[in-house]
Amino acid sequence: MARFHPISQLTGRILLFPLALVLFEFATYIAHDMIQPGMLIVTSEFSVGPEWVSTSLTAYLIGGVVLQWLLGPLSDKFGRRPVMLFGILFFAVACMLMHWVSSIEEFVSLRFIQGISLCFIGAVGYAAIQEAFDEALAVRMMALMANVALLAPLAGPLAGAAWLTIGSWRSMFWLFAACSLVAFGVLWRVMPETAGDRSHSIALPNLARNYGRLMKDRLVMFGSFAIGLVFIPILTWVALSPVILMHDEGLSRMQYALLQLPVFLAMIAGNLTLSKLAGRVPIEQPVKFAAWPILIGLSLALVASLMNSHGYLLITAGLSLYAFGAGMVNAGLYRLTLYASNEGKGSVAAMLGMISIMTLAVGIELAKSVYFSGGTLWFCLVNFISGVLWFGLVILFMRERKRRSRLEAL
Repeated sequence: MARFHPISQLTGRILLFPLALVLFEFATYIAHDMIQPGMLIVTSEFSVGPEWVSTSLTAYLIGGVVLQWLLGPLSDKFGRRPVMLFGILFFAVACMLMHWVSSIEEFVSLRFIQGISLCFIGAVGYAAIQEAFDEALAVRMMALMANVALLAPLAGPLAGAAWLTIGSWRSMFWLFAACSLVAFGVLWRVMPETAGDRSHSIALPNLARNYGRLMKDRLVMFGSFAIGLVFIPILTWVALSPVILMHDEGLSRMQYALLQLPVFLAMIAGNLTLSKLAGRVPIEQPVKFAAWPILIGLSLALVASLMNSHGYLLITAGLSLYAFGAGMVNAGLYRLTLYASNEGKGSVAAMLGMISIMTLAVGIELAKSVYFSGGTLWFCLVNFISGVLWFGLVILFMRERKRRSRLEAL
């Protein structure tokens, strides 16, 4: 295909592309967040314990890993557009099937299948955004898209709690399917094709060699693990806060939902700050600045849990401060990692997505295990350690990036 020139100026039609993509992303996120207030209803209906609440999210995240290795190279070869459109239809059908599940095993299995939609967003959708826009605009678009996507964990618990007063948890999944089909219709009309090289090989030996080279690339590895680690605290909160707040602290569904507001409003504020800074300061600067609220916030949550194992308000405050910093990290670090390698951007995005999502899944399962055996102190300790490891990897990432820049300048 002819080389696609990155867009530097927005028009109404062009803006529909990221908006439709984020509508699909929103649907995939709210498919988890809106059901969270009803997860104890789900586990009760299927006569299982509360530990299945976080297992649902883990299955969803693992689904987001299994096909990234293939979808990225497929979109490098055949184009981002057809692969993305197929992924949206796949998710819509998987949501519709949820209406007929009759056991927790079927429920979790379908959550896994629905989670495969994350592969399309990470390996195809984000790569298309980065290719479609120049650097400053791409970072701004990713930050603004993240804000819209964050409406899912922000509004999802409140909407889910309200929905459950008038409808069943099964009926929610028809709403998620409908949102996806709207996104499909818009992207069918406006999504540009930024890739597609039929000479690109997707034979397994070639893919293995490509991923082998990426695994040896320190920048790609440091960046991918860092992106996963920095979001472990927010995902463990999403996965376990229904158990912590409703099951163990005895709060109502609405009280639980209201306690999500400060955390996700803070993350939106971080994304808005990043959007304002994009193009005005070097892309690395917001990532460095974000270390302060991330580490201080996670430290505050840890200290609060040490002082009082039922101090969920202070833990929420600490996680809110952390969330502001986390909101400033993703778009810039994602772009720096994506363009750290000369391999096909679909392959790099796939590797980044697989590593970051697997890191998240391990973090959630670890947090679940230590919480059910040791309470909020161990939950907060896992989050704190994740933040410290993220900080160390970012330092290594920046040093390696500076070293390569010096070598290229020689």
